[in-house]
Amino acid sequence: MTRRSALLILIVLLACAPRSRFLERSVTLGDQEYRYRVWLPPHYTKLHHWPVILYLHGSGERGDDNLRQVAMGLGPGLERFGDRYKSVIVFPQCQLGHEWYGEMELQAMAALENSIREFHGDRRRVYLTGISMGGSGAWYLARHRRKFAAVVPICGEIARDPTDPFPTEPPPDIARIVGAPDPYAALAQVIGRTPVWAFHGTDDAEVPVTESRNMVEALRRNGGNVTYTEYPGIGHDSWDLAYADPGLAHWLMQQRLR
Repeated sequence: MTRRSALLILIVLLACAPRSRFLERSVTLGDQEYRYRVWLPPHYTKLHHWPVILYLHGSGERGDDNLRQVAMGLGPGLERFGDRYKSVIVFPQCQLGHEWYGEMELQAMAALENSIREFHGDRRRVYLTGISMGGSGAWYLARHRRKFAAVVPICGEIARDPTDPFPTEPPPDIARIVGAPDPYAALAQVIGRTPVWAFHGTDDAEVPVTESRNMVEALRRNGGNVTYTEYPGIGHDSWDLAYADPGLAHWLMQQRLR
């Protein structure tokens, strides 16, 4: 084989190889710019509509470097199992001193909307997931029941510990849920029949497993559409097992808004 032939074969192989990548994007709300990342699946093309996943990171990935949010949770999972997630995935970044409500929720939803428009997203197949602080965010963003076809909260907190107050005042609709006599029941009523698959480790020392257990039970009492996976002996980082579950991506892609 000549050198020229070998080069041509290499070019063809590279052209045909699956590609996935994180793109840099930004959205402006008022006078504030927020940067985010968008992951495109292998063989992405605008020839058809794609499912879109909004991913909310945990407290340790907060900042404004537009990098930390892809360093833990779903980001590393895509390096191993990216072929399963045939979807556009949006990675906003929460600022230090904030959580996924108020302005941070608005910027995440704006990043999602921009991504749906730019990357030809299928509005019937928009999904939400998050870990730890992002798991809590996923539970509360699930109140937008006509936006998300399915929600995957991982080790998320619902009932706020009195010794761990909100860093900033939550908006009235979240404050009403958190301040209710039974916040799990109040949130379950708002989530309704939106499909939910929750995950938690039994030995979680950061967010008690009872948070997911109580929320799942409240959804079931309210006639919700909920699946729950609990990992015996696993601590706070249950997201590694959750995103590695071969059934999760398949289940997500089956869910559609009616």
